[in-house]
Amino acid sequence: MIPGVAADFSADTIWVSVVKAVLIVVFLLTSVLFAIWFERKLVARMQLRPGPNWHGPFGLLQSLADAMKLLLKEDVTVTNADRRVYLLAPMISVFCSLLVFAVIPFGPSVTIPFTDFTTPAQLTDFPVAVLYILACASIGVYGIVLGGWSSGSTYPLLGSVRSTAQVISYELAMGLSLVSVFIMAGSMSTSSIVESQTSLWWFIPLAPAFVIFLISMVGETNRLPFDLPEAEGELVGGYMTEYSSMKFAWFFLAEYIAMLNVSAVATTLFLGGWRAPWPLSLVGDGMFNTGWWPLLWFLAKVWLLMFAFVWVRGTLLRLRYDQFMVFGWKVLIPFALAWVAILGTFQWAGLAGVTQTQMIVGILVALAVVMAVLWLWPERRPADDTTAQGDQPFDAFAGGYPVPPVPGQSLPPSPRARRTVPPAEDVETTTATAVDDEETR
Repeated sequence: MIPGVAADFSADTIWVSVVKAVLIVVFLLTSVLFAIWFERKLVARMQLRPGPNWHGPFGLLQSLADAMKLLLKEDVTVTNADRRVYLLAPMISVFCSLLVFAVIPFGPSVTIPFTDFTTPAQLTDFPVAVLYILACASIGVYGIVLGGWSSGSTYPLLGSVRSTAQVISYELAMGLSLVSVFIMAGSMSTSSIVESQTSLWWFIPLAPAFVIFLISMVGETNRLPFDLPEAEGELVGGYMTEYSSMKFAWFFLAEYIAMLNVSAVATTLFLGGWRAPWPLSLVGDGMFNTGWWPLLWFLAKVWLLMFAFVWVRGTLLRLRYDQFMVFGWKVLIPFALAWVAILGTFQWAGLAGVTQTQMIVGILVALAVVMAVLWLWPERRPADDTTAQGDQPFDAFAGGYPVPPVPGQSLPPSPRARRTVPPAEDVETTTATAVDDEETR
């Protein structure tokens, strides 16, 4: 029994761990094939299209056909690429994405059919398992960065740099949202966090942290509306522009496994993990939380979050990069930090013996003070400065490259623009013609 961990792995041998690891890899690979079909079919229904319906029943073999196509395509290596790093980058992304499910609990201890052997439905766990998950996600971005850098091309490099800034920005907000769970559960072990949600799932009392995590996990996986590293209209495909055949498929595989990873983490930390939803959890003295039933609940929650991924992709448009970074640094991170501070204060007050009534009174007083400060805050007036930035002439080519104007600036009129006001001689000619027509009538 590992201290600080709810699951008991004392009966597991090395062969049991190997079998579990193989099953996890098979589960992820088959889930990716299904996720590709699922996304295509769902987006097609949103856009009133049939979707894949030719290969296999309901088009279920379409993903397998695409995988075979990528396997048999010509493998092109860019001449200017750093060959070793160019080949290593997609492997890093796939390898790091496969590591996360090692600490995800699929269920409680289960008994293998036709045997008396009982083992946790989890490969392993340790007291800092959530930090391990964050580390795997952080290292995985190295594959994207090295892939863009080693391609020897401008647009893949820009996509990889964007991905670096994106991961730094949104992992901060994601980490702060997870701190709330650590405070409430009192542990960083995934099995212990699931055990702490026996009576109440954490997404209810920690709703702000749950919303922050959902937004951050979309940005972490480079999915719409946050797929800036792959922006086709700006970067032609981003960091994997110069990749083809199976090397491209590895990046593609890593992206979909990352979606499964963050969905499983959200399920484990906020949605009760493998626990049955209410009121099924109350039926038969918790019979739906034993045996192989928990595996069904876990998969249902994961695919519910995968549906949310696809729904967001089919609904929202891609943000501009400046909007994306402003939202991460000026909205998500301050809000997550404020929530952690408020939650920590309440936990400290509870340990100090403060009653709920006193807490409610303190909240009302704090809200009244904040509203009074906002009401009495002096109104900011624009300065009467004739040399403001908006009054200066704007030259888009001043630095040698065309740049868009900042707020308050405007581009000069184009010399090729159609004239809307006719010259003076044209006005006089038009007026004289109208007078002659009137005299003729």
